[in-house]
Amino acid sequence: MPELPEVETVCRGLRGKLEGRVLRRVEARRKDLRIPLPPDLARRTMGRRVLAIRRRAKYILIDLDDGTTMIVHLGMSGRILMTQGRPNEIGPHDHVLIETEDDVHLRLNDARRFGLVTLCATAHLAEHELFHHLGPEPLDAAFDGPTLAAALAGRRTPIKAALLDQQTVVGVGNIYACEALFYAGLSPRRLAATVKAERADRLVEAIKSVLVKAIAAGGSSLRDHVQPSGELGYFQHQWAVYGREGEPCPGCDCKAKIGRMVQSNRSTFYCAKRQR
Repeated sequence: MPELPEVETVCRGLRGKLEGRVLRRVEARRKDLRIPLPPDLARRTMGRRVLAIRRRAKYILIDLDDGTTMIVHLGMSGRILMTQGRPNEIGPHDHVLIETEDDVHLRLNDARRFGLVTLCATAHLAEHELFHHLGPEPLDAAFDGPTLAAALAGRRTPIKAALLDQQTVVGVGNIYACEALFYAGLSPRRLAATVKAERADRLVEAIKSVLVKAIAAGGSSLRDHVQPSGELGYFQHQWAVYGREGEPCPGCDCKAKIGRMVQSNRSTFYCAKRQR
């Protein structure tokens, strides 16, 4: 699944091509993805000017000039493909098509159909069912050690599971949770409630650092992720532990190799000596 850096990369790729442009054509080529598409999607968006492209958690937000926001989620393997001028041939999994006044062509491609496209009044986004329960953005200045510690207080779940809970902090998926815990020196098994004070400070710093590096590298080049330009990201080559089971630990001189265990049906990669 595309995580926060991948979604942020897509948003940044779209801003230069969409912001300030009028949507000349919008076409929904099926009735639903993960949820039904708005039946009046084309009518409500065609002819509207894009004011801004934003991100909330793993959602792409396209603000229009009539006070409406188009909400897009890429699901498990969705991607937005972009071309300038003549559009590429439309494929069977290109479910939503968008054209701008200056011939930018976008295709929401989603073979598994776990993504979504819907509309909401911009002024009411915070109360929308997709957003009202979400925690803080990890890259916001307001997200700090005391904020994280307060969210974890009393929680008896492992810290890895707590980080994947979008009410704790948004957008930190499996890959970046593994990486952040490694750099913070915290075991993924550690009880969430014990991450406070200096530990919480270290973890917040690690989360921010890992995400910023990933965004700068253009997102992770997972098999199903492609930037709007078609260029793959390269952050996976910088992963310290994720996907590196059995390899030497890059963070200490331990004799053990990077380990792997399953938590909540997801692979966790870690160094047993470094992370306590």
